[in-house]
Amino acid sequence: MFPTEPAAVNNGFGALLKNRNFMLLWIGQLVSQLADKVFFVLMIALLEHYPPLPGLADSSMHSTLMLVFTIPAILFGSAGGIFVDRLPKKLIMVGSDVVRGLLTLLIPFLPREFLFLLILVFAISTVTQFFAPAEQAAIPLLVRKENLMAANALFSSTMMGALIVGFAIGEPILSWSKTFLGEQYGQEIIVSVLYLLSAAIMQPIKFREHQSTEVHQESIKPWAEFTASLRYLTKNRLVLNAMLQLVTLYCVFAALTVLTIRLAEDFGLKEKQFGFFLAAAGVGMVLGAGILGHWGVKLHHKPLPLIGFLMMAVVLGVFTFTHNLLLALGLCALLGIGASLIGVPMQTLIQQQAPPTMHGKVFGFQNHAVNIALSLPLAITGPLTDILGLRVVLVTMSIVVAAVGVWAWQNTRRVLQDVI
Repeated sequence: MFPTEPAAVNNGFGALLKNRNFMLLWIGQLVSQLADKVFFVLMIALLEHYPPLPGLADSSMHSTLMLVFTIPAILFGSAGGIFVDRLPKKLIMVGSDVVRGLLTLLIPFLPREFLFLLILVFAISTVTQFFAPAEQAAIPLLVRKENLMAANALFSSTMMGALIVGFAIGEPILSWSKTFLGEQYGQEIIVSVLYLLSAAIMQPIKFREHQSTEVHQESIKPWAEFTASLRYLTKNRLVLNAMLQLVTLYCVFAALTVLTIRLAEDFGLKEKQFGFFLAAAGVGMVLGAGILGHWGVKLHHKPLPLIGFLMMAVVLGVFTFTHNLLLALGLCALLGIGASLIGVPMQTLIQQQAPPTMHGKVFGFQNHAVNIALSLPLAITGPLTDILGLRVVLVTMSIVVAAVGVWAWQNTRRVLQDVI
């Protein structure tokens, strides 16, 4: 049972390919996602040219950089969504890409001090907090309700694809740019070009904005609008329930990011090869998104999130009982399929249920909640694994994931019964 409006007509990905505005948005965000990943690789590569801050060891520079990259998501995630509801979506997305491209070009001209690099990373990450909710709020403006499932499936699959491909090709792209564009500026130029290319691709998009003139004339009151989004979520339990499921999903993947390093050792791989497991999960998510994009209408009345949570729980529970690498990678792919059965329908539900004038605040709050929630599993998974062991942690996660899935399914049924 997937609680969104059934599709009267749904041609899967075919209808989306004929939607010029949506295709421009999709290609633009794909290029922007790729730019984000290559930019992160660039920051890591540049660290060898920057002396550490006084009292900061060389080995701590990577952690400090990642922390500074994450802080804006925690501080400004909801604020970005508030502005998305007040300003044109295209202006925010195109403007964010242009600003990030220009900031990247500043790197060669700044003093070679680690503090300046951290300030620039903080600024670029802050701008990104406006792009993300604008992108999510833009999809319902460009796509009919009956095609939202396919649209979110396409976005989810390409987002995961950009994550896998971006980190894989980041270093070769940067090496190529140094050779052909110059040792001093080449890397920064290629990243900047990617951001500016994304802006250029999205510039021709024509949006049907739902905002009224009254909304534009009112002054922006961040705290009041933040509390308004909280009040809306407490009243709309269907949207809140979907958001909690998405937060749980991201927390599981955050914990797995840490656990796969230990799994790599158990399967005789090097620590830096832990990405094989995440890549396999990414492939599974792409497959699951493809299935939903093509046959989502036929699966409309199935309890997709419940099936997804149970699939993930089974994979987590049996993972440490296998010693075959190929089987382990297959299980990761199955886990990715289960994740797509949760992520795609729940994102679609939020887009359908939330009113257009609340999209920015809701998606901003969603990004905010996800980024805050991610910090807990990232912080405690490693120490818990050292204390309890990998098998105990994975089996415990399996039980928790299954319980959350059953609870969410029952809660959704109760909410729907109340509405009816």
